[in-house]
Amino acid sequence: MTRPLAASHDTHPLAIEARGLVKHFDDTLAVDGVDIAVPEGAIYGILGPNGAGKTTTLRMLLGIIDPDEGVRRVFGNDRPHEVAKLIGYLPEERGLYPAMKCDDAIAFMGALRGLSLEEGKSRGRELLERHGLGHAVDRQIRQLSKGMAQTVQLLGTLVHRPKLVVFDEPFSGLDAINQGKLEVMIRELADRGTTVIFSTHVIHHAERLCDEVAIIAAGKVPYAGSVDLARDRIPAQVRLETRTASGDWRTAFPADVRHDAKSDGSHFWYFPVPDVGIEALLKRLLDGEAGILSLSIERAGLHDAFVEIAGEAAARALEDDQAKESAA
Repeated sequence: MTRPLAASHDTHPLAIEARGLVKHFDDTLAVDGVDIAVPEGAIYGILGPNGAGKTTTLRMLLGIIDPDEGVRRVFGNDRPHEVAKLIGYLPEERGLYPAMKCDDAIAFMGALRGLSLEEGKSRGRELLERHGLGHAVDRQIRQLSKGMAQTVQLLGTLVHRPKLVVFDEPFSGLDAINQGKLEVMIRELADRGTTVIFSTHVIHHAERLCDEVAIIAAGKVPYAGSVDLARDRIPAQVRLETRTASGDWRTAFPADVRHDAKSDGSHFWYFPVPDVGIEALLKRLLDGEAGILSLSIERAGLHDAFVEIAGEAAARALEDDQAKESAA
């Protein structure tokens, strides 16, 4: 039985909420009971390997396809297509009419969301100028580089000034410079109060940008919540470098300490922050003359959290996806 939708998430109104989403394609279970809640104004990532169910989930959230089970709401409406004018959607499959000029292509995309062609063309020229493509206003799409064409389609997604923007694998195929520009654009959208959702198989984009993430693997979401809470599932690690390797101070270490001896005679120690706390540990090290060369507390990254939550197989699939894209 599907659980009822809540009215809020941590007191913030929700742009999107879904409960118990299930989708089959013939005999394949593509999405299996997905729950997601996206606060208004958040940058929200759906993180998982290719084939995990990210695109199917996004399409159900937007009403492009209907779930077999479960319910979803966009800005409180359980028929997402009725609020389509508030949404900008960039699908994973990019596509523009190659004979169209850039400003016409943007205006056309805006018209699909209710914007007049005249207003869309005017805004399109302004957006192209702002994003360094003013020189390409009158060029046909076929005359653009791949990166420029992707930017034009991105601007067409934003031309009607949506309250919610949904990107499906937006960084795929972009070089490092254009990836950086897109990250800046996403942050600017959020700063203006726009809700941004994007799917990705690249952990560092989610870690750098997202307030919250849904980790998806094999059609399920084993974790949905803040990036910080995901990372906090793994205890912070102490990284200690000493001149000496033994002494009474060693009794302050937990049993699972890892030790690396270096050729220069220094010693590195890695272990979870002990229950007694860092101050007590530091006192033991100083009193025992351990010869501290460096000491830092390193918080777990989102990659470590992903492995902990989704498992080694899903993490390997994620890494394989990134390797294939880098080689392409």
